[in-house]
Order: sequence, then C-alpha cells, then structure tokens
Amino acid sequence: MKFSIGDKVVLKHTDEEGVVTGYINTEMVEVEVHGITFPVHTDEIDHPYLKWFTEKKKQPAKKVIPEQLPVEKEKLRKPRLSRGIYLSFMPEYKMEEMEDVVDVLKIYLLNETPKNIQYKYDVSVKNQTSFSLEGRLHGFGHVYLHSIPYDSMNDQPRFNWTLDDLDDADMAPAGGQLRIKPQKLFQHISELLSNNEPSFNYLLIDDFKATREAEPVSPKKIKPVAQSAPAIMPPISTSSEIDLHIENLVENTRGMTNTDILMTQLSVLETQLRIAINNRQERIIIIHGLGKGKLRNEVHRLLSEMPEIKSYTNEWMAKYGFGATEVWFQY
Repeated sequence: MKFSIGDKVVLKHTDEEGVVTGYINTEMVEVEVHGITFPVHTDEIDHPYLKWFTEKKKQPAKKVIPEQLPVEKEKLRKPRLSRGIYLSFMPEYKMEEMEDVVDVLKIYLLNETPKNIQYKYDVSVKNQTSFSLEGRLHGFGHVYLHSIPYDSMNDQPRFNWTLDDLDDADMAPAGGQLRIKPQKLFQHISELLSNNEPSFNYLLIDDFKATREAEPVSPKKIKPVAQSAPAIMPPISTSSEIDLHIENLVENTRGMTNTDILMTQLSVLETQLRIAINNRQERIIIIHGLGKGKLRNEVHRLLSEMPEIKSYTNEWMAKYGFGATEVWFQY
C-alpha cells in the first residue's frame, strides 16, 4: 500500500491537505480534511512532500480573501470583446389553461464593455414616473433593475436612460428613450419561444463618443435608440455549471469592495438561475469555492427563497471538493 494510516496527503483536484485515517480496500482509503472524513481513490491523492519542497517560504502577511485578489490568475483570463451596453428583457411565465403565458418581464442592464459606468434609469407611463434607479456598474457587469407586469406593456411605458463613462472624463454622456410597441413585443416573445431563448436585448450604445472641444454637451444632441431596427445582443447561454469566482465575472476587481464583489456574484447567480428555469433545466452546479463560507451561505439563502428549487446539497464531489452546491429544479 502506497499510503499508511497517519500519512499526510494532498488532494490532487482541490490541492487541500489531509490525513489518511483508515483503509477501505486496495484502491480506496479514508481521508480526513478540515475535520471531515470521506473515501478517496488512491490515484486522487499524493504525498505532499514535493508540494512542500517546491513552495516558497511563506512570509507573514495580512489575511485576504483568495477570491478578491487573484493576481496569478489575472494573466490567464481570456480577453472579452466589448459589445456595448444593453437593456435586457427576460420574460417569466405562468401556467394558464395548460399553456405557458408571460406573467412579468424582468429588466436588466448589461454592461458588455470593460468600462466602469454611472447609470440613471427610470420608467414613465402617461408622463408619470413609476420606477427610477441610479448607480454604478463595473466593466462586464450586469445588474437587475426591476420587474414590470406584462399587461402593463400595453400602455407603452417609456424606458429612459443616461450613461456616463467613469474611466474617461473626455467622453460625453449618452442617453435616450426606449418604447416598445405591443406588436413588436409580441414578436420578440414569439421568437424567444420558437428559438428556446431566455431574453431579448436592446442595444443602448456600442461605445461612448468623445466630447467636442469647441461645443459643450447638450441634451438636444442625445439621440434615442432607433425603434425601427433595434440591435439585439445574443442571449446569455445556458450551462450545467455556474462559476461564481469573481475573476471569471469581471475584468479586474480594482476599486471593488467585498460587498461589491458579493453583490456582483449574487446578481450573476440570479440571472443564470432564471435562465436555467426558463429553459426547464433539471439540475445545475453552482461553484462558490470554500473561503470563509460567506458566498456559500448567501447562495444557499437565495436558493431557499426560490419556489422552483426542489433541493440542493453541498456535499463532497471529486471535481470540486466541498466548493460547489448541486441544485435540482421542480416545475
């Protein structure tokens, strides 16, 4: 036997260290990691001596959240293409007379650019504001704005928006108004159902424009989105996994607080869960990592509040260790 009881070992998949506590057979042993004992195949563990020898001597340093400062991983990130800023409409369905009909539209602001932006958004019906919101959104970030009943779209509400580039003061603000006619909305919904897609999106701007030196920015020069030929962004794809590690969600975390990071992760999670539900997925795996457990607890809180979630478990898996939660849906 390659391993003896009491040997220190390292899990190849998660790089966690543990201790062999017992034999099961010639191919499996019991390993204790962080006070939890579970069976492991011997080819999934190794002696940690090579790891200890090759590691540099650690210097005392302030404790940081591993997910917050992924310095080494930053070089490995694939560059993301700038595709503009969109207003996204995701329909939620309900069952009526044995068929699915649209109940509400959930509206998101999608920043598919590397720039940090300031946004102002409001909805008006018959010249009266029914909802307004303003805030900041980091590069390649998404934010949930609000929901609107599908029947209210018959009143043709005006979606007003203003965007500012926080990274470059020389860029002019952009703004406009979007109005969707009932027949156009019906067309969008029909296309979503026929193509099995979760949402339709309107392009607000593809990029900010430089301010002219001789002329100040005037609201009269702000052009609304062209209603006749809206630019539609490809819908967010469905997947059997949702990886919430922050380095996979944003270009960099510079200037983001721990709260900003957590809210970004939860916003992405809610969006992807709704996509999975709208596509009638049976199960999905949420990768949240270990850390101090704050993200995992918030993920479980969100899951417990969704009626479409049948059950979820945070048990040890060979690929993720204890850093992922498996979710099953019910419809």
